[in-house]
Amino acid sequence: MMALEPHGTDVWVGTGPRYPWGGLYGGQIVAQGLRAASFTVDPAFRVHSLHAYFIRSGDHTEPIRYEVDRVRNGRSFSTRRVTARQSVGVILEMTASYQVDEEAPQVQTAVMPTVGGPSELPPDGWSPLFERRTAPRKRGVSTSWLKVADPIGADPGLQAAGLAYLSDDLPTEAVVSLYPELALDQPFEGQFFSASLDHAIYFHRPMAADRWHLQTFTCHGLMSSRGVSVGYVFTEDGTHVATVVQEVLLRKVRRRDG
Repeated sequence: MMALEPHGTDVWVGTGPRYPWGGLYGGQIVAQGLRAASFTVDPAFRVHSLHAYFIRSGDHTEPIRYEVDRVRNGRSFSTRRVTARQSVGVILEMTASYQVDEEAPQVQTAVMPTVGGPSELPPDGWSPLFERRTAPRKRGVSTSWLKVADPIGADPGLQAAGLAYLSDDLPTEAVVSLYPELALDQPFEGQFFSASLDHAIYFHRPMAADRWHLQTFTCHGLMSSRGVSVGYVFTEDGTHVATVVQEVLLRKVRRRDG
């Protein structure tokens, strides 16, 4: 999926499978967009953040065109803008920022929650591309161990793309679980329409997406049919490697009589 094909100067094309709900998975588009941006950046620079807006739903039957704009090349930071297009128009706008690693103090305040390890929890993944082990649910919180299913090598850019792919899985679950009218005994799909609106990732430390990481997301409120979900990503030893923020559109399905 990350083997994008070049199509001219700073343009790459990618494809994706059909997902269970139809269409494309937002994490795939973000990951491929980040991969395209990273092709244009000196390897000495490591991505430290990305900010994306999901404009339209993607179509799995069409290739996706990723156009990269080299916004800035600095001595310490580089910035890229990525536009993802299909025949319907723009489906994603994303900005990614890269930094040369600097010697500086390392301070961590985020604390990993106490849950069973990945070997202690049952598998509940929905895609062959990654593995998932979910901890017991709490209202407004979704916590799972996640990793890319197959080894993807030592390339830090590819590992960052792997995390981007995984990072879109849990935010909606945290938002939905806080909804006052959620019926726990009924499938989510029949109760709500949901869509990812925007997505941000802050890459704090190097990580390997093909190893187990605990992602824990908390919904910080519902407003105007939107929910804000904030997540922390930890290694198995509790090191905080990334923070993810997503805003989710959530609407109650209205059934028509007759």
